[in-house]
Amino acid sequence: MENWIDSLNEIVAYEVRWNIFKTILIILVLWLIKKGAYQLIGIGEDADLKKVYHWRKTVQYTLVFIGLLLVGNIWISNFQSITTFLGLLSAGIAIALKDIFVNIAGWLFIYWRKPFDVGDRIQIGDHKGDVVDLRLFQFSLLEVGNWVDADQSTGRIVHVPNGKVFSDAQANYSQGFDYIWNEQQLYISLDSNHKKAQLILKNIMTEYCQSDFKNIERAIMKAHKEHFISFSQYTPTVYIKILERGIQLSMRYLCHPRKRRVLEHQVTESILEKFKTEKDIRIVYPITSVYMEKGLE
Repeated sequence: MENWIDSLNEIVAYEVRWNIFKTILIILVLWLIKKGAYQLIGIGEDADLKKVYHWRKTVQYTLVFIGLLLVGNIWISNFQSITTFLGLLSAGIAIALKDIFVNIAGWLFIYWRKPFDVGDRIQIGDHKGDVVDLRLFQFSLLEVGNWVDADQSTGRIVHVPNGKVFSDAQANYSQGFDYIWNEQQLYISLDSNHKKAQLILKNIMTEYCQSDFKNIERAIMKAHKEHFISFSQYTPTVYIKILERGIQLSMRYLCHPRKRRVLEHQVTESILEKFKTEKDIRIVYPITSVYMEKGLE
């Protein structure tokens, strides 16, 4: 009897060792396939980074799925019956792990409908940033805005659950139309030469935006075909309005989302330099004066 038990233990130990060896071999082969596929995908200096990213993710998820099937078939006897077992538990699992399944559904939706892609600048709910990674349960944003002005990066990485695409509205700065309208306001006194000020502002904006006019034209034509987006005017303009403070000059121009702050800086710097030489244009701003009087004893 003892000899039979010892023989059985030896057989079991042999099978365990053999299963461990096969598992390690499968993992090693799949790892080598992954490395080889990554090398093939990344060939070429002119390779599209987005396509390379998505192909690598596809290879990664496919190999993980194949690995789970192969390793599961080794360690679980009658592996085919697992599907029946999972089917019986699916209702309970779906309720207990609702958020996980919603995130997986969100991941499928992101890859299928592509409301945004890697490299796009988006806002979803209260979070705004550049999409830097798409994963099974969450996507990652390089945050912009928040305490930093003019949509510049904060340096933080924000991880957002994929399920948010079903519950929160998404604004995409990069799809449909590659440019956004930006506005800057300044005020001049009522006795200033507003016509001259308007002309100076138009010339300044045109100087900095002119290099993008051809790209803007192509982007508008593409947006009109794909999303029925159209603009009657895309060149810089200045709108005038009289307020209590004085004459409000609103500068409106198209710019790339990532160049917004730099362009604002350049335009503002040129305005200050130009208006300094114009005696009939005076910038106004709110001033509070406090007069202190020494009390009489």
